[in-house]
Amino acid sequence: MVCKEVIRELSNYLDGELEPALQQALERHLEHCEDCSIVVSTARKTVELYCGQEPLPLPPEIQREIDQALAGKLHRKR
Repeated sequence: MVCKEVIRELSNYLDGELEPALQQALERHLEHCEDCSIVVSTARKTVELYCGQEPLPLPPEIQREIDQALAGKLHRKR
């Protein structure tokens, strides 16, 4: 496995969704690649921090813009 493959599979790895053989290959790569180990560690910590947080409400003007954009897209698809 090379670094690009680690990055491509990062989300699946963190979610525990890799096939066992691919997971083992990725973990072997991490044993020898400090850069990828740092990327995986940082991503894991970021996910842990944000998953435990309540979402912040959007400012009303931003919510209105999103609602209008979505309504416009729905209207155009009809």
